[in-house]
Amino acid sequence: MAMATRDGDGWVECPCGGKHWGKFGAAGLLLIRGSQLLLQHRAPWVHNGDTWGIPGGARDSHESFTEAALREAHEEIAITAEEIEILDERAEDHGAWCYHTIIARAKSHCDPIAANQESIEVRWVERDLVNSLALHPAFGKNWANLHNLIQTLP
Repeated sequence: MAMATRDGDGWVECPCGGKHWGKFGAAGLLLIRGSQLLLQHRAPWVHNGDTWGIPGGARDSHESFTEAALREAHEEIAITAEEIEILDERAEDHGAWCYHTIIARAKSHCDPIAANQESIEVRWVERDLVNSLALHPAFGKNWANLHNLIQTLP
């Protein structure tokens, strides 16, 4: 079976005035375990490097946002869809570009690791301590809304 084309990498000039990664949008996985969530310390050489955020990246043209988030999570933290339970999805829609946060609960056998060179480390962080880290700018901007949302999830 041939691997599907990876055609989503690239920058998009957005009407919001920003420049975003992902020709077809992007997606990330917000992984929850009890009162903690998994954060990725991004390598210094990546865009907005040496910050903390969630694993994610560009969506390819043939993928749903959930498929993109799961593929990126597999590449960056070595987990599979079988190790998580998807709970919700939130979108930051700019019209010409969109970022979807897939919110999931880690199952007991989920053991994420820093699986590629894009990560310095991954760490389970108590929700109330997330703001004490140097957050990726986009994640930091959306953290309050995400925090409020995950507190309402079963």
